[in-house]
Amino acid sequence: MTTPADETIRPFRIDVPEADLADLHERLDRTRWPDELPGAGWAYGVPRDYLRELVRYWRHEYDWRAAEALLNRWPQFTTTIDGANIHFAHIRSPEPDATPLIITHGWPGSIVEFTEIAGPLTDPRAHGGDPSDAFHLVVPSIPGFGFSGPTRERGWELLRIAAAFGELMRRLGYHRYGAQGGDWGAAISRELGRTHPEQIIGVHLTLIPGTGASSEPTPEELAALDPAERARTLASWARMREWESERTGYAVVQSTRPQTLAYGLTDSPVGQLAWIVEKFKEWTDSDERPEDAVDRDRLLTNVMLYWLTGTAGSSGRIYYERAHADYWGKPPEPSTAPTALALFPEENFIVLRHLAERADEIVRWTEFDRGGHFAAMEEPDLLVGDVRAFFRELRTVT
Repeated sequence: MTTPADETIRPFRIDVPEADLADLHERLDRTRWPDELPGAGWAYGVPRDYLRELVRYWRHEYDWRAAEALLNRWPQFTTTIDGANIHFAHIRSPEPDATPLIITHGWPGSIVEFTEIAGPLTDPRAHGGDPSDAFHLVVPSIPGFGFSGPTRERGWELLRIAAAFGELMRRLGYHRYGAQGGDWGAAISRELGRTHPEQIIGVHLTLIPGTGASSEPTPEELAALDPAERARTLASWARMREWESERTGYAVVQSTRPQTLAYGLTDSPVGQLAWIVEKFKEWTDSDERPEDAVDRDRLLTNVMLYWLTGTAGSSGRIYYERAHADYWGKPPEPSTAPTALALFPEENFIVLRHLAERADEIVRWTEFDRGGHFAAMEEPDLLVGDVRAFFRELRTVT
């Protein structure tokens, strides 16, 4: 006789021991700094003077307890699915007819990404919006990330994560719902739409992985496109070549030897900070430093969720698991879910419409003139507006 799965949903509250904060402060005080070439800027990675100042702020001015209290305003829970601990926030709207929406972060992000959009999405009436645009939000931490980590076994790639999130929504009693995400959250949300067509109302994404110009377009391919898409394809190919030659080192390491990297990031808070902050500089619509695009305290809170939970290694393993999955390198399975793309200029080269439409039911396509990879943190109003508009259109159609 088999034992039924434990579907218990347990209340959760963030309560970091003071000893962990004292340990962090001691490590920051004892940082061993490397040398640096003069005038290198960001070309070799994070500049030392910039990082010294950010670490000084982290040590002496940043207030984790304030950040902790802010996150604890969200009702949070954990549950066990497929052998993994899943942490999530469940923020119900005051509007009883709100649309359920699961919203998923990526790497090196976390649920912290959504602190500015949760209020407007769940309670538009209180933020000058139409109450009919309200959502009940489910905000999970990806297995291996933050309070959903670490994972304890192999195989937690995006298809398995999507299946776990589908089960999570079932346990919460949501039988029809939307999905939204960027980065890994985009891949997971797309997979939810593909595998749960009866449950998914629509999928709102800020990218679709694998729909950029991964190889040089041939004259025949270009001739089949209208002038605008042709120009976009050529620009995508140029950007992708630069991306692959200069900006993929993090993914290569995490796809091949995440455990080796984990020792340094788990032992050194400055190492963990640098590993993450570089991406916030390169992937955001910023000028001299990532804080041009993202609030400094929120950036540090995001880093804290990696540091305090010791999940540098287990979060990086998602790259390894995908790279070693049977489907890696194959064309994506088609999805029939109504799909919206909200493209922000710092990474719109990653998605080409004629490639996206081969496997996805694109019903809304929006291009913005500002913003980057961390859309919910950089341009929360633009993202909220587009999510509302997409699901409003779906309600009108149905």
